[in-house]
Amino acid sequence: MSARGGTLAIDHGERHTGFAFADALGITTTPLATYHGPGDGEALLEHVTGLLEERDVGTFVVGLPLHADGSEGPRCAAVRAFAARLAERFPRRTLAFVDEHLTSKAAEERLSEEGRGGRAGRAKRDAYSALILLEDFLRSRT
Repeated sequence: MSARGGTLAIDHGERHTGFAFADALGITTTPLATYHGPGDGEALLEHVTGLLEERDVGTFVVGLPLHADGSEGPRCAAVRAFAARLAERFPRRTLAFVDEHLTSKAAEERLSEEGRGGRAGRAKRDAYSALILLEDFLRSRT
């Protein structure tokens, strides 16, 4: 966690990107609306700009799709390219990667436990995946 702001977690995807936010102290975590659109375009960075206008963010946490053995999965190159554009566009923010290989499954389980299965759960899966990333990151920092 950055002393100069909260943490924005990003579950980057080819067609949908999930977001979650934690305040500077890491006490309150919130899933945010999912971005629906290509993960390699300028529009996604504009969406992030809008999120930064609404929140004090000091750290980006980006999910890296690793294999169970820790090796990089096929989407890692696209995620790293997005993270490089993010770092270039917002150079005063810290950037960290978190292994995301089990976040979608954990997100689906949490949504099911909360009674948000089916279509409603699928609509929130990317945001909850980002929330799981965020929680993993915050736990690793304590």
